[in-house]
Amino acid sequence: MREAVQSYLRYLRDARNASPHTLRNYQHDLEQFADYLTPPGTKPGARGATPLEKVDHRLIREYLGHLHDRNLTKASIARKLAALRSFFKFCVRDGILRENPARLVATPKLPKRVPSVLTAEEINGFLDSLAHAEETPGGPAARGSSAVRRRRPGAGEDESRLLVRRDRAILELLYASGLRVSELTGLDMGDLDRAGQVLRVRGKGRKERWVPYGGKAEAALESYWPVRAELLRKARAAADAPAVFLNYAGRRLTSRSVGRIVKKYVRLANINWDLHPHSLRHAFATHLLADGADLRAIQELLGHSSLSTTQKYTHASVRQLMEVYDKAHPRA
Repeated sequence: MREAVQSYLRYLRDARNASPHTLRNYQHDLEQFADYLTPPGTKPGARGATPLEKVDHRLIREYLGHLHDRNLTKASIARKLAALRSFFKFCVRDGILRENPARLVATPKLPKRVPSVLTAEEINGFLDSLAHAEETPGGPAARGSSAVRRRRPGAGEDESRLLVRRDRAILELLYASGLRVSELTGLDMGDLDRAGQVLRVRGKGRKERWVPYGGKAEAALESYWPVRAELLRKARAAADAPAVFLNYAGRRLTSRSVGRIVKKYVRLANINWDLHPHSLRHAFATHLLADGADLRAIQELLGHSSLSTTQKYTHASVRQLMEVYDKAHPRA
C-alpha cells in the first residue's frame, strides 16, 4: 500500500496541483491507515501486513471504529474517510484495484454549524486599535511583540514595534480580502497590483483568482514596506525575497505564525474572542452579504468551487439579524 500511496501523492502534486498543506494531510491520513493494516513489530511489506487488494468495506468500517474509540471527532473521521475514498479511486483508475472499497462506507453525519461571526463594529474597533498601537511607541502591542521574541538575542523594542506594522498589514489584508491563511502566506510581491489594489491569489488546486483590497489595507501595507525592506537587508543571502510577509529572519511567514499573531493581538487587546485567521474570512463574507453583495460575487472572491459552500454565510447573516431584532424590537 505504501508504494501506491507514494504514487497517489505524486499524482496529487503533479496532475492535480495540490498544495503542500493538502499533500501533508493526505500523506498523514493514508500512512495512518497503512499503519493500522500493519501489525505491531511487522516491517512494511512483510508477511502479516494486510495487502491492498484484501482491503474491503468491512475493514474500513473497523478502522473508522478504531478512530472513534480514540476519541477523534466526526469531522476528523470524515476527512480521513474522504482521503481513503480518493486514494482507492486512484487505485481503480490505475488498475491496481478492481473496485473502490471505501465507496460502500457511509460518511459520519456531521452537525451543521453556523460560523460565529463578529460584527463589523467589533472588527473595525479591533483593527483601529492596531493602527493606534503602531503609532504609540512602547505601547502594549510593541511590548507583546518583544515578549514573544525575548528568548532570541538582539530583539529590541524598536524591532518589535516595526513588526507591529507587519502584523497590522496581515490582519487588515485578511479582513479586506477574505484570504485563506495559506493564500496570504503564499503571496509573492509579483502577485500585488499596488496601483489597482488587487491581489492575484492561488487558492485550492492552484486555481488563480483576482481579489481587491481597500484603502485601510493599502495604508497598512504602505506602512509595512519599509519594515519588509529592513528585514530583507538584515537577512541578506538567507532572505526569501519574493515573499510578501516575512518573519524576523527574512523568511516567508508560516500559517502557524499568522495564527499566533492573531491570538497575540486578541490577548493584548484584552478581548474575550475565539479569533483565528479564518474568523476574518468568515467576517469578510458575512459583512459583504449583509450589505447587499451578490452571493455569486462573494463565491468568486472567496474562491469557492461550489455555491453551496458560500451559502453557509447566509445563515450567519440571518442569525445576526435575529440577534439585532431580539435586542431592539420592543415586543421581540
